[in-house]
Amino acid sequence: MMTCIAVDDEPLALEVIKKYVSDTPLVRLTGTFTDAIQALTFLKIQLVDLIILDIHMPDISGIQFLQSLKEPPMVIFTTAYAEYAVKGFELEAVDYLVKPIKFERFVNALEKAQKLMTMRSAITVNTEEDFLFVKSGYGTIRVNFNEILYIEGLDDYIKIHFKDEKRPVLSLMSLKSILEKLPAGRFMRIHRSFIVSLKNVRSIRKKNIFLGNIKIPIGDTYYEAVHHWISDL
Repeated sequence: MMTCIAVDDEPLALEVIKKYVSDTPLVRLTGTFTDAIQALTFLKIQLVDLIILDIHMPDISGIQFLQSLKEPPMVIFTTAYAEYAVKGFELEAVDYLVKPIKFERFVNALEKAQKLMTMRSAITVNTEEDFLFVKSGYGTIRVNFNEILYIEGLDDYIKIHFKDEKRPVLSLMSLKSILEKLPAGRFMRIHRSFIVSLKNVRSIRKKNIFLGNIKIPIGDTYYEAVHHWISDL
């Protein structure tokens, strides 16, 4: 299943997208934003497969939004202004939906995105595996994604903590680098020093996430992204 966010300055438009997403198994919505700047902050923390993005927004247009991303995910543009379609496709958008959006047309766009993601996965075989290899000490260690509990940043190193009290792995790399290698929608950076496995989150109290008995602080910069993840569950 693809993960996505929706960005539109019109709350009613976001409600329509939420309803459509809830009626299809093709995609999981991990955040909705009426503020493009908040969406950009979220994408620095959490990777997604797809953005459903309105073009005509105040402060920053959808086109400017997409152009600001160094490694943008797939995008489906939405707008009430059909004249933007050519520009949208120049930016290699998966599809372009003119409001008011019909459900059948929305599903068709998602199916295009799914096919594109499948094609990309076939080309980059290892990116969809359930593990990665990290250098540690004088060797290379296989790390299974489903065994990761959380990842801690220690200056130039990271420490990968596992479930079942398995010994942590120390590797010379940054949290940003490891986050780019993790599968979208399964991990989230919640603090300048921590990435957590979302499926292992047991509770959230005040500004802390609990992974069983382990308490991890939520940084001020990341609090809004965590809030969006909770509200869209």
